[in-house]
Amino acid sequence: MQAMIFAAGLGTRFKPWTDRHPKALAVINGKSLLQRNIEYLQRYGIRKVVVNVHHFADQIENAIRENDGWGSEVRISDERSQVLETGGGLKQAAPLLAGQRTLLLNVDILTDLDLGRLIRFHEAEQPLATLAVTGRSSSRQFLFNDTMTLCGWRNNQTGQERISRQESALQPKAFSGIHLIEPGLPDLIEETGKFGIVDLYLRLATRETIKGFDHSGSRFIDVGKPEAVATAESLFP
Repeated sequence: MQAMIFAAGLGTRFKPWTDRHPKALAVINGKSLLQRNIEYLQRYGIRKVVVNVHHFADQIENAIRENDGWGSEVRISDERSQVLETGGGLKQAAPLLAGQRTLLLNVDILTDLDLGRLIRFHEAEQPLATLAVTGRSSSRQFLFNDTMTLCGWRNNQTGQERISRQESALQPKAFSGIHLIEPGLPDLIEETGKFGIVDLYLRLATRETIKGFDHSGSRFIDVGKPEAVATAESLFP
């Protein structure tokens, strides 16, 4: 199995650090977010990693080279010309991912989610993709039916909903930025340019099976803002 870490974002919520550095290299207890996630993947035997880059791309490439990928084989998906968001980033990286099941994760997520359990769930259910989710509150949430099949999405601030499958009862879950996809998923991407992966999943969910894996109870933090660093350091020494 291989992984892709999304590290190309501008990190606008993480200023002033991101005025001079990529968020991927923000340090939590002496280790960058990128290093922590590469080592997290290694604990589950995942040592082939693709990292997409845009914002201060040279700094990320230099860190990977100087540290020999922290013990993993790391390849770069270059988005210097245009940041493509998660969906576009996956599409561009597809040639590097061809033919293998791939775990996707955002570089600013730290968690102790048991990836072994997620992988076993995915293998048993055999969906096109499995999305790690929790029951935490969030401004935007995916909507699942009682078998944890993806049916839609809701913006809790505006009330906007996008429904891919009609169901009588839907349960909201917050996406954790970690997902496992089958090798054939990139071939189903019709979108072009810059687009989010949420849009892709909602379109695919109309005809493909996409599952949610609830890991509520795991340690989890989105290190999206500078004020989250202290909490991250208390959770992940």
